[in-house]
Amino acid sequence: MVRAYAPWKALTGAPPLPMQDDYAARCAAGQAFVLIADRALAGLIVLEDFPDHLWIDNVAVDPARAGKGLGRTLMGFAEAEARRRFLPELRLLTNALMARNIALYARLGFTETARRVEKGRARVYMARALSG
Repeated sequence: MVRAYAPWKALTGAPPLPMQDDYAARCAAGQAFVLIADRALAGLIVLEDFPDHLWIDNVAVDPARAGKGLGRTLMGFAEAEARRRFLPELRLLTNALMARNIALYARLGFTETARRVEKGRARVYMARALSG
């Protein structure tokens, strides 16, 4: 999935933090989920449980499959997982330079909750409450 981050590296001038994640540990912890299409890895999502929300730590789609709704499929999976786990809210963050992601999350019902500079990066925090 490294290809999924290449456009963002060019935009932000630094490798996105998910490129440095330990995916073996994420898999062992039951936090990483993959989307397979045509018998190939098409996308992934990393989810973390918190007492009052499900944290979407990472969403990535193979750029060769962009625009086919796979990101929305992964986000729908996150919503279903939050409901299955009886968690009332989804939360995530993205880089402030990633306007396309921010717009997508807003279309999916997320609202901005904060903007902060952390680890040298301008971050936008977003949340979406899940109704009954």
